[in-house]
Amino acid sequence: MPVSSPSGPVFPGNFLWGTATASYQVEGAAAVDGRTPSIWDTFAHTPGLVTNGDTGDVACDHYHRLEEDLDILAELGVGAYRFSISWSRVLPGGGSQLNQRGVDFYSALVDGLRARGIAPVATLYHWDLPQELEDAGGWPHRDTAERFAEYAGRMGEVFGDRVHTWITLNEPWCSAYLGYGSGVHAPARTEPAAALAAVHHLNLGHGLAVRALRASIDPAARVSVTLNLHHVRGESPGDAEAVRRIDALANRAFLGPMLDGAYPRDLIDDTAAVTDWSFVHDGDEAAAHAPLDLLGVNYYNPVLVRQWDGVSPRSTADGHADGAASPWIGVTDVEFVTQPGPYTQMGWNIDETGLTELLLRLHRDYPGLPMMITENGAAFDDVLDDDGRVRDPRRVDYLHRHLTAVAAAIDGGADVRGYFVWSLMDNFEWAHGYGKTFGIVHVDRQTMRRTWKESAHWYRRVVAANALPAAR
Repeated sequence: MPVSSPSGPVFPGNFLWGTATASYQVEGAAAVDGRTPSIWDTFAHTPGLVTNGDTGDVACDHYHRLEEDLDILAELGVGAYRFSISWSRVLPGGGSQLNQRGVDFYSALVDGLRARGIAPVATLYHWDLPQELEDAGGWPHRDTAERFAEYAGRMGEVFGDRVHTWITLNEPWCSAYLGYGSGVHAPARTEPAAALAAVHHLNLGHGLAVRALRASIDPAARVSVTLNLHHVRGESPGDAEAVRRIDALANRAFLGPMLDGAYPRDLIDDTAAVTDWSFVHDGDEAAAHAPLDLLGVNYYNPVLVRQWDGVSPRSTADGHADGAASPWIGVTDVEFVTQPGPYTQMGWNIDETGLTELLLRLHRDYPGLPMMITENGAAFDDVLDDDGRVRDPRRVDYLHRHLTAVAAAIDGGADVRGYFVWSLMDNFEWAHGYGKTFGIVHVDRQTMRRTWKESAHWYRRVVAANALPAAR
């Protein structure tokens, strides 16, 4: 189709445009072809944990509709597709025996992408730990990090000559703090010390996995990790200490070992009443510090905090749902401030300036490190109209704002190599079930029919032009 001349920001010539999904959210086929349960199967099947009792048993049936979904990606014109591998599908029970039927599915996915000129971007871990490994202790135990490295090496051996970019972990902040701290994510544990141990073993597992991948993949392939870094702002200049404490837990707990080779001292001090960090062994921080080809950044909205006065009711609403406990381990003197709208369906405020500021901070702190936006998008209450169209102007506006913010960061010197919209299609949104819709493609829950939303048509034009239109 003809592409009109853009008059908005133009992106670098090698900019990588893509979209993203995750295995448990889209694949379905939960007990098919040898796949065994993950912690999210267990979580979703536990009454009361997921809205409406929804599960990922069927999800978007991507497992059985692979060719249809690959064709959608080709029609979008994207240069890359980010997916995740289900550990339980390729190594049932988290064991050492490859499940060939699971491997065959991902081989068909990778080969189908390459045949369509789309670069495969594979995430090894998007929260779906095999249940057997959780039963043995999960991420708070050191063995899980070592098993993760073994899994990474096996995947490198099988797919290493065909995958363009490898991502070790997706948002380890969520895995550790929401899974083991507040309990709003699988495995629904509320153990502060275990959450911090999980932080460390996720960091360690990442570093070990990078080394295992490097030993088995094409040297031209890129290795990364995806962090949901929080852009933390203080309500007033007097809130610098609140900002520091949240930044330590949210960001530097991962950036420190992964990119600097050490945990920040203030993080250790802040959490001393919770744990002595004795799970960090000699050499662990160096092991977590594995050279990366780029850093994946997920961004949805900024965080606003203030120092709690100790008297008024304390707000702990941080946008990550209310759990039985707080994900902010060791922090009792900080409040999360409700920010002005507009808001997405998730209740998250829309503020693209935080994305520019976050990317420029990373550029300052880690000069020369390439970055990629591995997730950015918004959930809205979309409706399939009688004429068969899904009009989602608020999502188009959201994407336009945030891509403008990415362009501003690039103009400011940040080396941003690509952008992946979350998500390709409406899917299982974790504890929210199917009630929150992030997709640029609508999925009918009864028929599984895919319908392009207006945002998908808009995104296709942006990708084709490698630039934004002047107007949203």
